[in-house]
Amino acid sequence: MLYGDVAKFIMLIGGLTVCSLLMTQQLGVFCGLMQWTTATIRNVDAPIWVCDAKVEQVSEIVAMRDIEVNRVRSIEGVEWAVPLYWGIIQARLPNGAFQQIQLTGLDSATLIGRPPRMTSGNVEDLRLPNAVVVDQLMLKKYASKTVSPQRPEGVTLKVGDVFEINDKEARVVGICYAEQSFMGQPYIYTTYERAMEYVPQQRKMLSFVLAKPRDDIAAAEVVARIKKIPSVTAFTKEDFQEQTMNWYIKYTGIPISFGSVVVLGIIVGIAISGQTFYLFVHENLRHLAALKAMGASNALLAEMVFLQAFSVGITGYGLGTGLTSIMGRRFMALGEPPFYLPWQVLAFAGAVIVFICLFASGIGLLKVFRAEPAIVFR
Repeated sequence: MLYGDVAKFIMLIGGLTVCSLLMTQQLGVFCGLMQWTTATIRNVDAPIWVCDAKVEQVSEIVAMRDIEVNRVRSIEGVEWAVPLYWGIIQARLPNGAFQQIQLTGLDSATLIGRPPRMTSGNVEDLRLPNAVVVDQLMLKKYASKTVSPQRPEGVTLKVGDVFEINDKEARVVGICYAEQSFMGQPYIYTTYERAMEYVPQQRKMLSFVLAKPRDDIAAAEVVARIKKIPSVTAFTKEDFQEQTMNWYIKYTGIPISFGSVVVLGIIVGIAISGQTFYLFVHENLRHLAALKAMGASNALLAEMVFLQAFSVGITGYGLGTGLTSIMGRRFMALGEPPFYLPWQVLAFAGAVIVFICLFASGIGLLKVFRAEPAIVFR
């Protein structure tokens, strides 16, 4: 009965495929955006982050005094603590174009927080005069900055090239790969002391203090001790990521925007599948009544209906998630929009498809249970 009615079979699969595609694709982009919000934490990668007590997420910088580094170092259980500068500043390219960058100043002695992966050059060369390491996004942005309408071609950035940050020379000594952030600007790494030369001076310059607990002490315990320092707070890496994502969920319209599309996908799936399956059962009611007249119980007929519903459900779910995976690979190759598809998204979409199948088959079963075997002879 299911495969014999090709039109309704295709319509059922099409509705569930669209429903599954909308849910997984939109949730994948949403999870990708949440990954972008915490990119700085993963790119720098330190066990403990210390910041001003008013800071609520990683991109919200409240400068601290440099003395806070020594105060953190004095806490029992801290193995090391180093300063970190992070801020958005404007760079001037040799062709005259401007580009906002995320300047990251690392401790010059240890280079803790260094780029996660170098693709060219040596990160140790950051100790050379005016040295910076740029990420892959800077290369892309650099190539897109045109000199003039008459010269629309971009410029290729490579090791040894020079540009300006706040009218001071910045020489590229390495190119790294760093995860793109929600802010959208490329990451530029240099030493903490050189970052102080690049940025406009103010009374307080320290953005974060990066710390590591001793191996015999839990990070959460050290964080609790650091929090006793007046005017500062501390987070473990995992807690800071969660805090940042919660801030964006709470104070931005991102969840509502993506959630509305997901809800619409569920409504579309329920409406199309429920109506189509009801019509399918209604048109085949004579066949089901004939089976009931031959002695088939309501339980057996219900199994038949559920099997039909879950056959199209599994097929639609597979096609929808498959299309999402293909689109996701394309997104990741292009670098945007962001895309991240954890197993929880697939589990949620699968649960929704199961609910839709139960709902659609439940509507059809009402007709089956009420059908009289005598309808065959009418």
